[in-house]
Amino acid sequence: MKKILYFFIILLSIATQAQSFMINPYGRDNAVLLNGKWNAIIDLYGRGENKKFYQNRKPESKTDFVEYAFDSGLRLNVPGDFNSQIPELKYYEGNVWYQRYFTVEKNEEGRQFIYFGAVNYKAAVWLNGIEVGRHEGGFTPFQFEVTDIVKNGENDLVVLVNNDRQVDGIPAMNFDWWNYGGITRDAFYIETPNTYISDYKIQLKKDCKDVISGYVQLDGTTTPNEIEILIPELNIYKKIAANEKGIATFEIKAKPQLWLPETPKMYDVKIINNENVIQDKLGFRTIETKGSNILLNGKPIFLKGINFHEEIPQYLGRACSDADAAMILSEVKALGCNFARTAHYPQNERLLRMAEEMGIMIWEEIPIWQGIEFTNPIILKKAETMLQEMIYRDKNRSNIIIWSIANETKPTAARDSILTKLVSFTRSLDDTRLVGAAFDNCYFNEEASTFRLQDKVTNVIDVVGINKYIGWYSPFPIEPENIKWEVAEGKPVIISEFGSEALYGQHGEADVASSWSEEYQENNYKMNIRMFKNIPNLIGISPWILFDFRSPNRYHPRNQNGWNRKGLISDKGQRKKAWYVMKQFYKEK
Repeated sequence: MKKILYFFIILLSIATQAQSFMINPYGRDNAVLLNGKWNAIIDLYGRGENKKFYQNRKPESKTDFVEYAFDSGLRLNVPGDFNSQIPELKYYEGNVWYQRYFTVEKNEEGRQFIYFGAVNYKAAVWLNGIEVGRHEGGFTPFQFEVTDIVKNGENDLVVLVNNDRQVDGIPAMNFDWWNYGGITRDAFYIETPNTYISDYKIQLKKDCKDVISGYVQLDGTTTPNEIEILIPELNIYKKIAANEKGIATFEIKAKPQLWLPETPKMYDVKIINNENVIQDKLGFRTIETKGSNILLNGKPIFLKGINFHEEIPQYLGRACSDADAAMILSEVKALGCNFARTAHYPQNERLLRMAEEMGIMIWEEIPIWQGIEFTNPIILKKAETMLQEMIYRDKNRSNIIIWSIANETKPTAARDSILTKLVSFTRSLDDTRLVGAAFDNCYFNEEASTFRLQDKVTNVIDVVGINKYIGWYSPFPIEPENIKWEVAEGKPVIISEFGSEALYGQHGEADVASSWSEEYQENNYKMNIRMFKNIPNLIGISPWILFDFRSPNRYHPRNQNGWNRKGLISDKGQRKKAWYVMKQFYKEK
């Protein structure tokens, strides 16, 4: 239990630096969605704060006038990105103001919160003209308590969203996906008792299959409290005592059916503190490494994976609903995958929960991508905040097996120092999962006919991901079956990205890269698969990528036109020839 208490010390130290939020708004009775049509103003020159848009003023006399109005103007869907909703905003980066009214019957004996699943990239929030808080980071939740501000009856909520890329941001100025701005995930108004359940962790004890352990955290108490944990199917009806700081730790002997991709068993769980009740569905499993193997529930497993973005290419926008998640994940399952890398940022909680119930293991990553300004001291603080928010939100999801700290970063003294600190920080928050990162600095040694990777960070992580586009950005140096690999010997290696581009329906020579043909992509996949047989510590493959996706960095006017065409499936949902190559490989594997 000492590790659990240490976890709380870490969380309390972070609380003064980062936004905190209650986990699992979906399992709370008094969580009201604020989704739907919101009024909006496009603030091209960033003048809205100076003109006090957040006051949402109306003319009050014959001589009074106001030079802005939310009513009777632009309306945007929440959740959703603003870039895909009207053509004029396709490439827009900057300020957009959102506004809506909502009516409540305020419980004067309780507390009230405004909660956002994610806003990209910065958010400032006002309620009834009063600023309640700000948040930076485009892919994790945040909340603000509004107990003293919310009114019985109609309330006026205003949110300033800014998706400008910034040099000291995470990600930074250049990244290979569309910079969708907006209130991109669910928004909630949540009422709680004065003392409420803010956080909990209920998972198998590390390295143990018959003990469920964890903690429950109450907010708003200075006296001991009783908490109940109910898992009826396991005959668990456990009462635990929270101390004056609201922390209750526990260990419960149990023999749950373990979560597996083939049989993703989930249990209904209820946590009760007086009138505050939270419900969840949880799976239980162990994950560890042994030599170059990854062991799921003590047995070696091969990760048959795929990457995907949080995007629905058919309507050129952010995925944000259960229907969107089902579309993406059904294609993951159809390919024969048991694993997915949600590149390159924490994705929607709806999607992760659905993936858990479908038996899909997850590599989850913060958006430390190419071009991060590692010499800037603020980067470590921002990265730690994003890691903390990701792990805090998703620690109960049994399908998440890898926390990833970075993708495709170049070794420098500053970078090595920060990533090493992030590895330690991740383990301090959660030591029950594996820590990984993806590297693109693996190079071919001609004399030895061998690919090698020299990177200090590989020494401190559990799983090494290799991104290598052989046959696309560089040709195969020799025949694939003759290529040797000496990478992270003794540790599990995942080919976390590989592939090439093809325009669906375009045909050409299988050995001519510039044909952008399905035949070239198909042959490239076959050659890579032949080469993978020579990686002795290979425990998984995750091609790049499931769907073609939008990227401003793709300039070829005919074959790309603003799209990265590496998808196994086109932007219209059509499966390319390479899809069938991977399908067959996974079927045989």
